[in-house]
Amino acid sequence: MKLDFRTTAIYTTVATSLALALTVVAAPVQPNYPRAIGAGEGTLNIVAWEGYAQDDWVKPFEAQSGCKVQRKYAGSSDEMVALMRQGGGGEYDLVSASGDASLRLIYGGDVQPIDVRLIPQWKDFVAELKSPPYNTINGIHYGISYEWGPNVLIWNTTRVSVPPTSWAAIYDPQYKGKVTVPDNPIQIADAALYLSRHEPGLGINDPYELTPEQLRAAAALLKKQRALIKKYWALASDEIELFKNGDVVIGAAWPYQTNTLKAAKVPVADTVPEEGATGWADSWMLSSKSKHPNCAYQWMRYVSTPKVQAQQAVYFGETPANPKACKFMNEIETGSCEKYHLNAPASYYQKIKFWKTPRRQCSDGSRNCTSYSDWQRAWQGVKG
Repeated sequence: MKLDFRTTAIYTTVATSLALALTVVAAPVQPNYPRAIGAGEGTLNIVAWEGYAQDDWVKPFEAQSGCKVQRKYAGSSDEMVALMRQGGGGEYDLVSASGDASLRLIYGGDVQPIDVRLIPQWKDFVAELKSPPYNTINGIHYGISYEWGPNVLIWNTTRVSVPPTSWAAIYDPQYKGKVTVPDNPIQIADAALYLSRHEPGLGINDPYELTPEQLRAAAALLKKQRALIKKYWALASDEIELFKNGDVVIGAAWPYQTNTLKAAKVPVADTVPEEGATGWADSWMLSSKSKHPNCAYQWMRYVSTPKVQAQQAVYFGETPANPKACKFMNEIETGSCEKYHLNAPASYYQKIKFWKTPRRQCSDGSRNCTSYSDWQRAWQGVKG
């Protein structure tokens, strides 16, 4: 499968449109459910994280549904939001949105309610993922939970002699010019999580709810780190190539990169450091202007089944929403159900600080927090 790498033109288009695209104020779309899932329209256009639409499970879906899947890989939640809004929406039918994008899409009117009664496997999902606050508003489901997991610390085992146990490693001057982290404003939360443990005087309790002072502190740490960075990665494949070529020796990654690199015989390992980790909990969300809703519903039903959830989980290195996937995961890779904590999802789920969109209003009702626009400006300042 050929990867859909972004061109300079797309980077420019996305960058110049974000200021408008991410501040669209509309209202959640109200339910208008289909009576049933009809025959497929022949095409399904999706925006997804790299590694979320592999031929192993896409080709069987195409054969059974007659829906040809057109894939667009996005490198960040910002890009996903912009792509779902470009051209007035409707160009893409589905998006695998993480928690830092889902509410923007819901309140922007970009996605429509999904009738979970048409997704039979939904009833089998773990309780935390049936109606989570990042895809369900006032009992209305705007997304179908998919997979989730942590952001990890990755390193080259032949060039990093002592296995790191702290995120401090990616701020260590000894790795100058050999570090890589995501090119994403939400990376500020990783710095905030680190500071919450190492500078408790800052009073950071939630890495996504930062006061102006706390945001400045996180940005200052990332500015110091900038001198150590070889490259900020946009797509997972960017980071994979950096490790393959020996350009970097340590960085922040998803388990997907580790799995891919190990399969290519690159000597890497990863860990969730002692400070904990941020992470993602993804949902398939249906465009409010989808031109292929029947194919979209067929896809959501298909990828919610245990076998497909297991294929996705083992390939990417994450945990499914459907616990019935456990049996199939262990058939693909012995012990993988336990490895990715599907046998005890609640306790593991609660350890991860899942992505969410920073908002001016804090969870305690005060308005002392910084907004996502503030984070975007801070990130641009970090990168210079």
